[in-house]
Amino acid sequence: MTDRRRQQSLVAHDEHDDRHYGAVHVPVYDSSLFTFPSVERMERAHAEDGYVYSRGNNPTVRELEVKLAAMEGGERARCFATGMGAISAAILSIVRAGDHIVCVDQAYGPTRNFIGNYMRRFDVQVHFVDGSDLAAIEAAIGMKTKLLYLESPSSLLFELQDLRACAELARRHGLKTVIDNTWATPCYQNPLAFGIDLVVHSLTKYVGGHSDAMGGVVIGNADRIGELDRNELVLLGSVMQPQTAALIARGLRTLPLRMERHRIVGMAVAEYLESLSFIDRVRYPGLPSHPQHELAENQMSGYGGLLSFEAGMDRGKLVRFVDQLKFFRIGFSWGGYESLVSLQERAEIGQDRPVPVVRLYAGLEEPADLIADLAEAFRSAGFHVE
Repeated sequence: MTDRRRQQSLVAHDEHDDRHYGAVHVPVYDSSLFTFPSVERMERAHAEDGYVYSRGNNPTVRELEVKLAAMEGGERARCFATGMGAISAAILSIVRAGDHIVCVDQAYGPTRNFIGNYMRRFDVQVHFVDGSDLAAIEAAIGMKTKLLYLESPSSLLFELQDLRACAELARRHGLKTVIDNTWATPCYQNPLAFGIDLVVHSLTKYVGGHSDAMGGVVIGNADRIGELDRNELVLLGSVMQPQTAALIARGLRTLPLRMERHRIVGMAVAEYLESLSFIDRVRYPGLPSHPQHELAENQMSGYGGLLSFEAGMDRGKLVRFVDQLKFFRIGFSWGGYESLVSLQERAEIGQDRPVPVVRLYAGLEEPADLIADLAEAFRSAGFHVE
């Protein structure tokens, strides 16, 4: 794991830079192109991956990429306009027409849609598997399999994959691995250290941290990112704007501090929910009751603020609970300063209807205020709270 104390210095400190007149924050290079005093200088910039046209490189975006790569322990990073821009580019950089993908069944919904539906037009097939079952993953691998796609922990049911074991399995079969590491952030999990090939993040979430910018990043070794750079980045055009990069870089400055706060608040909320007799299950890897808690302790160094719980099959009752919340605003995203709630559902074998799942995101508020809000909303919805 990357030293968390060193990470805070990495994101908070920059050396004096005369190029920017000593500005403590890299300026926004709001320019679509860069000009040169000679043909030779322009050709050199092309050859050295310099700044020619902002669809390829931009100084503000590049500075963010350098810091994100360092945070994750990678050689290079490339930023995109959205998390899905990064995810799609990472997948397309590996998969070709006629290939096969093995993907964990709890991956982010749009990712599953992209892999399972959109990629069919290129005759790309997929098997969705239980990511907690290494034998099931290996059984799904075939002669045409090129990619093992992971998300650990997942963002609704919070299931984990054994990253070291998955990386070793992929190497034995000649596969590439991609993981969505958004939930843990580089502060709490560094998959490249376990042998994963590419790491993707939705920068819209924790890294941006202020719910005012959308972005994504792919991080890996120089060769793999260089190939993605020459193809998926410039050809698909899902590039990050310099103004967005500046906003996300601002959020990155405080990411380790905010993640420590989210860890404290998230754990307090999870422990409170687990103490309630009418809660069937709390899904949070930081709890000792989580079925994969030991694995989480082995490959993660902390936990964030996103969790979920189940409390029976009465969806109407849970709707009333969600509607009564005051500190938890109703919304699908997470990673900002504000606490959020959404009512979702999961399918279960043997059930004739899906199981309602309440997903909570614990923001930066006081834990006592959030717990009091939950208690009052439970009472208003008809749950018995002592």
